[in-house]
Formats: sequence, C-alpha cells, structure tokens
Amino acid sequence: MSKILIRGAKVLGGEAQDVLIDGETIEAVGAGLSAEGADVIEAEGKILLPGLVDLHTHLREPGREDSETVLTGTRAAASGGYTAVFAMANTFPVADTAGVVEQVYRLGKEHGYCDVQPIGAVTVGLEGSKLAELGAMHESAAGVTVFSDDGKCVHDAVIMRRALEYVKAFGGVVAQHAQEPRLTEGAQMNEGIVSAELGLGGWPAVAEESIIARDVLLAEHVGSRVHICHLSTAGSVEIVRWAKSRGIDVTAEVTPHHLLLTDEMVRTYNPVYKVNPPLRTERDVMALREALADGTIDIVATDHAPHPHEDKDCEWAAAAMGMVGLETALSVVQQTMVETGLLTWAAVADRMSYAPARIGQAKGHGRAVSAGEPANLTLLDSAYRGEVDPAGFASRSRNTPYEGRELPGRVTHTFLRGRATVVDGKLA
Repeated sequence: MSKILIRGAKVLGGEAQDVLIDGETIEAVGAGLSAEGADVIEAEGKILLPGLVDLHTHLREPGREDSETVLTGTRAAASGGYTAVFAMANTFPVADTAGVVEQVYRLGKEHGYCDVQPIGAVTVGLEGSKLAELGAMHESAAGVTVFSDDGKCVHDAVIMRRALEYVKAFGGVVAQHAQEPRLTEGAQMNEGIVSAELGLGGWPAVAEESIIARDVLLAEHVGSRVHICHLSTAGSVEIVRWAKSRGIDVTAEVTPHHLLLTDEMVRTYNPVYKVNPPLRTERDVMALREALADGTIDIVATDHAPHPHEDKDCEWAAAAMGMVGLETALSVVQQTMVETGLLTWAAVADRMSYAPARIGQAKGHGRAVSAGEPANLTLLDSAYRGEVDPAGFASRSRNTPYEGRELPGRVTHTFLRGRATVVDGKLA
C-alpha cells in the first residue's frame, strides 16, 4: 500500500489536522504533515471519524440473496462509512451452528469491503425452545461474542436466563429483540391514536417495555450482560436508565429511523414505513434523542433490513417489516443529533464507533484517530445537502423511507486498514 495523506480534516469535528496513513496504520496526526510520494486527499472542512461499526445488520446470506448478499451489504456499509458490521442470525439456514457463522465470516473476509462479524442465534432455528450451539459458535473461526434471535424475541424467561448464564462464561452478550409475542399478535403499527383512526392492529409500547424490565432483572440476577436491540419507546428509556443507575450491565441501541420518523407516516399506507418495532410517537422520538445524548442509549445501530421490491410493493398488511439503513444512517444522525445540538461529532464517534465496537468486541475497530492505531476511517462532507435517491444505493434492496427526502452529509472516503473502500463518494 502507498502512503495516504489526508490534509486539513476536522478530526472528530475539532481543529483541522493532517492524518498520514502508512500501510494499515495511522503513522501521524498533526499540522503541516508531509510525506514524499503520498497520495494526497484535500479534506478542508470535512469531518474525519473513526470507521463506523454497526452492531445490527441483516445481510440475508445464506438463503435470501434476492434481498442482499454479504458482498452487496458490505458495499452498502462501506458507502455509509462503516468498516465493520455485525450480521444478524435470521438467515436460511439460521446461523445457529459453527458452520453457518463461519460461512458468513469467510464471505466477509473474501469480499473485503468491511469486516463482518456474525451474530449467533440464541435458540435453535430462532424457535425459542432450545439453546443453540453458543459455545461452539464462540470457539469457531468466527469467534462469535454476540447472540440474538432478532426478528423474534427470546420470550421464555428460563431460556433467556440460561443464555445469559452460558455467555457469561466467555464474556459474551445476549442482544434481545424485546417484543412480548402475545401482546403483539396481528400488530401492524404502533398502538395509539393513529392506529385507532386507521383501524390497524396496534403494537403497544408495553410489549417492548415488559421484556426489557424482565431481562435487565435477569441480567442482574445472573451477573451477565444484556443488550437491548432497537429500543423505541420513552418507557423503555426509563427502564434502561433505572437499570443502569442500579449497576445492571445493560446496553441499548436506537435506530436512525426511530430518531426521525413517527407513526404519522403510516397515514400514507406506504409499506416502506412498516418496521418492527414500529415507528412510534413524537414524544417517543424526543425521548430517544435525549437518551442517546445523555448516554442512557449507548449506540446507534441501523437494523439494516433489506427486502426485494415485491415484499414491499403490496398492500400494508401483506408487506414485510424493515428498512435499509446503512447508507443513510450517518446523515440521519447528523440531522437529528448534531444539527440540533444534542451531540458533538466526538460524541457521534462514540455512539457509532467506539461504543458498538466495545459492546461487540470488534478487534481493531472503534479506535482513536491517533498514531499507531489501525487506519479504519470515515471522511464526511457535512456541508453537503441532497435528496436521497435509492437508485444509487449499493445495497441490493431499495426499501428506504427517505426516498426524495433531503438529508445532510455525504461520506466521501472510507478506509479499511488503510485501503480505500470508498473514494470521492464512489466504491473503490
């Protein structure tokens, strides 16, 4: 690899500095750097962040390559500024054995647009009745540390307790999709005024909050770690805040779409807004933003959920739940959190790189932008404004709720261990 000199970037949004990359490593950070023969990137006014890490991505391979593949998903990740993603287990076959997680891990290595860390299923087949091969997945080449039945809740308290006990032995974490199934039978959207007016089945906030309350208490009892996926209600925020004040080892994530969109969007009956957990109220959105700002919510995770056209271009009740998010996440966070004054760019680096890497134990990621660290970096033109056009997405799917919406910020460069995966806004 040749040397690369990033000149005049605002490191973590601070003073303009130069960053010199030599091979896979940051060689120096400072003013007035030079290097003979280096490729120079003029980055005046741009924001330089550590490479982003997504703890919650659906890559769909194996089994649903019509929606996404490891190749297309990691290309989308690189386009969004990510250098590492954690791939959820709800594939076909389910990633509940060492063989399947190793397959996903090796596909990530082969394609090379970002590092892929598989998430193992908690239960066999995501069926909630028998623990999967947690130890074997951890001991495999994939080195799984995060386990989740995301898409389904580990609803049985005994199974959840056993999973927490098991992963404690090797420092793993269970990431819970908090949804009490009996309270959400036939649910189509958030339960509230809008669902009543539209006549759609409601997904009540208590269905999320009751599972979170149970699981933080189980984690305390066992002395283990629990992570809450896509937290979406004001009540959930208060439970997590209480649990942390009690010293319980709980972390939580929020998605970009839950920071911006509300259940009012469902009035359009456009299935692009159908997601699980559902879009909530304006009050919930404001509570989520405040919780992300004060650290009650630890990270932003995309819950990138690609679907083929036919699964979304249909009537609301028949449509699949989920949205793509890797390529727009940083822009949504800039609009909802930075431009509102709730987060600095340094805090964005924490919520979207340092903290998710720490929770998932992503080696070499979530590191400081300083000499001697791996050159996993994201360069953002924060002054950019433009309408979202899914036709230009790297993802195989186009189910974005932001089509035609103006969002700020554009990733111009992404570096994975010193190798450019995105250059001037285009995949390398």
